Amino acid sequence: MTVFQLTDDIIFPPAHLADDNGLLAVGGDLSSERLKLAYEMGIFPWYSEDDPILWWAPDPRLVLFPSKLKISRSLRKIIKKDQFKITLNNSFEEVINSCAEIRIKEDEDTWILDEMQHAYIKLHEKGLAHSVEAWLNGELVGGLYGVSLGKVFFGESMFSTVSNASKVAFTKFVNFLSENSFDIIDCQVKTDHLSSLGAEEISRAQFLKIINQSTQKPFFFDRKTTI
Repeated sequence: MTVFQLTDDIIFPPAHLADDNGLLAVGGDLSSERLKLAYEMGIFPWYSEDDPILWWAPDPRLVLFPSKLKISRSLRKIIKKDQFKITLNNSFEEVINSCAEIRIKEDEDTWILDEMQHAYIKLHEKGLAHSVEAWLNGELVGGLYGVSLGKVFFGESMFSTVSNASKVAFTKFVNFLSENSFDIIDCQVKTDHLSSLGAEEISRAQFLKIINQSTQKPFFFDRKTTI
């Protein structure tokens, strides 16, 4: 299939036209308007430092239905200890920066380049991107961030500097989303870690059908709260 070259116009080809690897388009920019449209259409940016901006819509798609969250017995014990304080939107810039830094420290490639960080910080300022933080003794030790449209949360990345910090943050956040009747969490592509927490693969067609409806349901996140 053809990989589309984007222009300055804020438009995308339909997600179902992505190639077999999920690559749909190349180019464009990371403006808030383009990013919002991309997520509404089931598309996300993911590229390395030496690449142009690449836009993806994989098939199948890894998702988590909040009601299907799996919490192991060992994780339940850790949560019960209540050693981590979990907050929402308290330190977005620090979370996204930590997600990038920890991959670099572990000699892994990162797509969370400076321009990506700036773009998602702008989304956060517009109320479209959110962070979840795990604190231990007043220090940020884990967290995650992503984009929220309606009753869909599009997860982007997570980090942890203390064992289980991001798992506890993720678990409490999923419970928060479930309590607020969120329909689905987009996890993008399969990982063993997310699969162990209940994430499953569905077809791109099914994913697009769900988000087309669920992104239209209004929901507004609180600024700086504890969950």
